[in-house]
Amino acid sequence: MPIVHIHLHHGRSNEKKRMLVEKVTNAICESVDVTPERVQIILHDVMPENYGKAGVLGLDAAKIEKKN
Repeated sequence: MPIVHIHLHHGRSNEKKRMLVEKVTNAICESVDVTPERVQIILHDVMPENYGKAGVLGLDAAKIEKKN
């Protein structure tokens, strides 16, 4: 049973998440020859205060981008 974890930046619509789950499920089914019922996908919505990039907290990076 394939289990996929996908971490996303917070803010995507439910419609975008539905499309992602459908497409990833189809890709897994084709790749490893399983039925959709066997595929589990877990979406992790990550808030800006809970990640960092290049030594900067995501929450602070958003503030810096707004200034520029």
